[in-house]
Order: sequence, then structure tokens, then C-alpha cells
Amino acid sequence: MSAKKSSETAREKAFWEQIRKEAQTTAKQEPEMAAILKASILAHDTFAAALAHFLGQRLGGVDGNAATIRDLSRKAFADDPAILQSAIKDMQASRERDPACRTLIQPFLNFKGVAALSSYRVAHWLWNNRKPMLAYYIQSLCSQVFQVDIHPAARLGSGIFLDHAHSLVIGETSVVGDDVSILHSVTLGGSGREHGDRHPKIGRGVLISAGAKILGNIKVGEEARIAAGSVVLQDVPPHATVAGVPAKLVRGSTPQHPAQDMDQSIKV
Repeated sequence: MSAKKSSETAREKAFWEQIRKEAQTTAKQEPEMAAILKASILAHDTFAAALAHFLGQRLGGVDGNAATIRDLSRKAFADDPAILQSAIKDMQASRERDPACRTLIQPFLNFKGVAALSSYRVAHWLWNNRKPMLAYYIQSLCSQVFQVDIHPAARLGSGIFLDHAHSLVIGETSVVGDDVSILHSVTLGGSGREHGDRHPKIGRGVLISAGAKILGNIKVGEEARIAAGSVVLQDVPPHATVAGVPAKLVRGSTPQHPAQDMDQSIKV
């Protein structure tokens, strides 16, 4: 085993041990949660096993295919360990950027943005392994259960925070970089019926505020900020703020790390 894989495994074990400790503490403080925490967390020795179980219960519960979803997830995690590392970074992003989040078991159990990202990553693995119908099936379940519709061919980085994660649409040829924060009712869509590369490319560390629509094969530069309700139809430079319909550059300073700061207060 390479040093990199050993490091990733150690990180995963440490992360899971922290969640288990939080679950044990919560079970003592809130005995009504004990059975839920046991089934979801404490009954599983590894993060991979627990996440596969969780996705199976949530997605498979729609039509009774929990075992199928669980097995597919396990295969995906075993074949591509980066999926688990991305899931860890996504949960840590929720813990760090959401002021309402006080533990890691919150995003693991309750945040549908985290669950939707993990579901997408399994679907993306299926897509890359030439199982498109299974990938579309997972996408459809994710849309029904979590109200998040991410095409399995889209390319998403890690450390992504989907705040509230309601009514989110990410199209087929979209690219989303690492450490991006996206609020509810956001669309990364096409601008018509064109084929080919037709969806936005979002750089690292971008903040996309509630209700924003970014349409077409355009680029949003790293650590840019998109104001709530904006309709973005042109490229956005790095470290810039845009607002309005259609969106225009806003003069003044943009926070150095907008996706981390989550500052949506913009003076136009």
C-alpha cells in the first residue's frame, strides 16, 4: 500500500472515530436517539459501511431496493477510495461553514446536501464505468428524495457545501471546483437546446447564493461571488462579485475566501 493510500486510510479512520464518539455522547444525552444512532453509526465499524447503509436506506426506501443501492455504493467506495475522501471533505465543509452545524453527525444524518453529493458520486462512478441506466436511476432517486438533481456525467470537486440543498440543478457538462459553496434554488444549466459542452464551469472557492442561475458554457473564476437571484450569462472574472438580471460586475471588494466566509451582503 502506498504512503498516500495509508494516509487517506488513517484520515478516514480518525474521521469515523470522531463521529462514533459524537454518536455515543448524543445517545447518552438524548436516549430517544439511541436506536437511530446505533443503526446508522454505532453498528458500523467503518465509514464506508455506514455511508453505504445510509444511502441504501434513504434512496432504496423509495422502491424497496435498499440492498441494491447499498451494494452499489460499497463497490463504488472499494473501487474509488476518493469518493469517501470527498464525502469526508463535504461533511467537514458543512461543519465549518454552517453556523447551525455543531457536530459531524449533523451533516452525516441530517443534511441532504451531503447525502445528495454522496449519491451523485456513486452515480458518477457508475457513469464512468459504462453503466448509464444505473447512473440515471441513482440520479432520479436523488432528485426524488433530496430535491437535488445532478447529472451523473457532471464533474464535481470535493469540500463542496450545499446549504439547504433544495431545488438544485447541475447539468451534464457542468464542472464545479473544490471548496465551492452553493445555496438553495441554484441552477447550473444550458442556455437552449444546443448539444455538446453547454454548461457552466465553476472555479475553486466560488460562492453561489440562493436562487442564482448560471446558464451556458461560461466560466466563473475562482473565489468569485454570485449574488442571490442573479442570472449569469457571461464569464465572471476570478475574485469578482456579480449581481442582477442579467448579472453585472459590482464594484468594491470581494471577500478573500467567499465560499468559506459565506458573506452574501452585497452593496450594489
